[in-house]
Parts: sequence; structure tokens; C-alpha cells
Amino acid sequence: MVVLAACASWSLITAAARDGRPEGVLLAVLAVAAGYAAGRIGGALLPVAAPGAAALAGVALTVAVPHLAPGPRITAPLGHAGATAALLALSAGAACCGAWACGVPAVRVALRLLAVGIAVTAAVLGSVVGCVACALVLLCSLAAGRVRRRGAGIAGLGLGAGLVTGLSWAVPGGFGPDGFAASLEGQLTSHRVRLWSDALDLLRGDPALGVGPGRFGALSPTAAEAPSPDGRPHSAVWQQAAEQGVVGVVLLAAAFGWVLYALWRSPRPTPVVLTAGVALTGLAAIAAVGNALSFTAVPLGAGLLAGLATARPFTAEAPPARGAETRPRDGRLPG
Repeated sequence: MVVLAACASWSLITAAARDGRPEGVLLAVLAVAAGYAAGRIGGALLPVAAPGAAALAGVALTVAVPHLAPGPRITAPLGHAGATAALLALSAGAACCGAWACGVPAVRVALRLLAVGIAVTAAVLGSVVGCVACALVLLCSLAAGRVRRRGAGIAGLGLGAGLVTGLSWAVPGGFGPDGFAASLEGQLTSHRVRLWSDALDLLRGDPALGVGPGRFGALSPTAAEAPSPDGRPHSAVWQQAAEQGVVGVVLLAAAFGWVLYALWRSPRPTPVVLTAGVALTGLAAIAAVGNALSFTAVPLGAGLLAGLATARPFTAEAPPARGAETRPRDGRLPG
């Protein structure tokens, strides 16, 4: 709550100082808080049914509302498509979490088949990123049953998210070996890289406060020239940097770091924790190079999955896989 309150407060401060519009940030913070609260409650009462229902709801929302938000459709290479991939990855993570929490073999298999179906749905919808993300979540979830120490897995997830974020910063900054930035630019499109360069210029102009929430589109020459402008740099990190300065980036990193810490301290079995961590890290990677967090359903789903994976079930869970680490109710490691 302290981290989320700090994110909301800083957006109000920068908006007041720069005549910005903090409504989008406040809505995202509210969505994360609401999803987390619902996840904690659902995970405590129905540790198996709640994740399964969340997975089905995510798929239904993606299929029923393909764009996830009104306005022009932006798909190249990650726009609405990035939000779709993120939501499907979170849905697959929820299904796999429910499978690990269940002690009935038939139900466990059914939930894993649901995760496979979500990956197939992503492929049918044309979301290559979503299909790959769902497949990785499923494979990592199956491998999580053999992990003995969750701390190493959590640290690896944090390192992976940091690596993707670092790559997104290396492109406009010109860091790395010759040809490296050009290679990444070919994958990300030159338009996206120019948006990031504009964000870097805005950050250099005011590294403390940024230009104010919601003002990137008005100050970015590249965004103004786009045929279907959406006013975003298509990167959560660069949007925070340009609109809320260095402090905004630190708060965004603190929010993700807190999620990893909460998962590490969770009383749930290690396979459940690591499965949720993989799905949330996939979301972080997609958000680093796309505007997935700008769609309310995505931060809501992220908070929901985090809540499910950190809840304290009132009923007994299935025994963890042999050799897998678990934690008692007080959140401390045995011994």
C-alpha cells in the first residue's frame, strides 16, 4: 500500500507542477489495488476455483473485447496486441497456479489443459508474442515443481526483467556494441525507437519531475506525426521517465520489486509462487517495449494474480512436489 500510495501521490505532484493529467496513472494504481485485494480474498477462500475462474475470465475478455479499449487499433509490433499477449499470459499463469494448488489429479490436468488452450487461443488470435508467453509460462510452471529454493528463482526473474528494461534503454541511448542497436531497432520498428528517443530528450530536459502525466503526446514530435497517435511512447519505463522523471522510474521499479518480495515471502507452495512470478515477469517484459499497462484490464489482472499467489488459504492445499520448497503460515522458512 505504501508503494502504490507513493506512485499515486507522485503522479499528482508532477501533474500539479506541470499541468498534467494523472487520471490514467491513478486508474492503473486503483486497478492493481482492487485486483490484489480480490486475489487475496479469492485465493484464501477458493485457492483452486478462483485462479481457474480468473483464467477463464481473462480469455473471455480477450475474445469478447479484442482491442481491450476504445480507439484506433494499434498492433505493430505491440499495441493492443501487447495488451492481448499480456492478458493471455496472466490467464495462463492463473490456470497453472490453480493446477499446483489442487490435489485432485483430474482437475490438475484439466487446468493445465486450460493453459494449453489459452496458448492455442493466442495463436488463433494472431498473437505470436502471446502464444510464446503462454507456452513459456506453462513450461516454467511444470519445471517449478523441481525447484528447491524459491529465492534463486525469484532473483532470476528480477534479473530477467532488469535485462529487458536495460535493453530498452540501450537502444535510444546508443549503448552496446556496433550494430546492436540497429539490430534491435529492426525488431522494434524505427517509429518506436524514435518515440523512445523523444522520451529520452524530455527526460534530459527535466529529470526530476518530467513533463507531467499524459503530456508526452503533446510534446513528442514523433507522436504528433503518427497517423494514429495515442500519445504514448509504447514503453512503461520510458513513459514514466518522460512524464514523471527519475523518481517515477524508481517507483515503477519499486512496485515490481515489491511484487517479487511478496512472492518470496508468500506462504503458498513454491510452484505456485514461481508460476505467478514467471507470468508477471512476462508482463513486465511486454510492458517494457509496449503500452500494455495502459489498458485497465492488464494491471487489474496483474494485481489479481499477485493476490492469488500471496493469499493464505483457509483450506489445506495439495502437498507440494517432492523436493519443492514451501513456507509455513507465518511466512518463514523452516529451520
